[in-house]
Amino acid sequence: MHGPAYSTPLGASWCGDSLEWLPTLADGSVALAITSPPFALLRPKAYGNQVEDDYLEWLLSFARALQPKLTETGSFVIDIGGAYQRGAPSRTLVQWKFLIKVVEEVGYTLAQECYWNNPSKLPSPFEWVNKRKLRLKDPVNTVWWFGKTPWPKADITRVLVPYSGRMRKLLANPQGYYTAAERPSQHFVSWNFRDRGGALPSHLLTIPNSESNGSYLRGCKLAGVAAHPARFPEGLPEFFIKLLTDPGDLVIDFFAGSNTTGSVAERLGRRWASCELDRVYIAASAFRFLSDPAQAPDVYRQIMAGAPMTLGVPATLPLAIGS
Repeated sequence: MHGPAYSTPLGASWCGDSLEWLPTLADGSVALAITSPPFALLRPKAYGNQVEDDYLEWLLSFARALQPKLTETGSFVIDIGGAYQRGAPSRTLVQWKFLIKVVEEVGYTLAQECYWNNPSKLPSPFEWVNKRKLRLKDPVNTVWWFGKTPWPKADITRVLVPYSGRMRKLLANPQGYYTAAERPSQHFVSWNFRDRGGALPSHLLTIPNSESNGSYLRGCKLAGVAAHPARFPEGLPEFFIKLLTDPGDLVIDFFAGSNTTGSVAERLGRRWASCELDRVYIAASAFRFLSDPAQAPDVYRQIMAGAPMTLGVPATLPLAIGS
């Protein structure tokens, strides 16, 4: 496989088939793989069980290729959006079938099921929600968090959420706002509350996907390039990168799209590597790393022409990546 399309101080992005790229990574080198694949039943084939089976096997091939590349405490996080069958208001079961197969056949462990609530998501599909009004709005995607072993590295103290107003009052004056008592569940809750820096997060992640004027979109506008239609909000990879990795760890995304994962990893001091099949998306994703969006047209032209770009200091990755 050829070298990266561009590199940064902490990472690099490749253009190509990730099934060819993943084997070039060093075994046991990846602390976290986080990605969102093309959704099932949106592929240009006839719909039905055969398509669903084909999609599952295709997606499982990436899970198999990734497995030896993860560290023993590494994680695989995948956002799989739900979809309807063609021509009927009935849902596909792809994300659930993937869960069962990746655990029982490939050998991952399910660390936790998470759910991404995107309050800015438009109602869809139009036919069943807006027009006929037969189904409810669906702003939630399933996000599976898998471990290579039952003990993936994690630290929830890095992703604590702000205390509510009432909790701040309790911390300031516990006895003035709460009476210690046994609950109906027979758990005794005292008034010995302590400030631990924030509240424990839940597995329901409410993160709007409503960016409208970031460096990526400004660069796309200046270069006259259409933005990727299904971008991660930065908050989603940021949550899992903080939760599951340490500074210096390697984070990868093998369906990189606009490379939100790489840009967030760079900002958080993690090494990163990504791969995307479409060179147009790769070239535009470089805009996320530009200090001056005015550079976007020149950077885009060079990457599209196949000229490797160095954005800042070249990445130093002591791994067999993209060789």
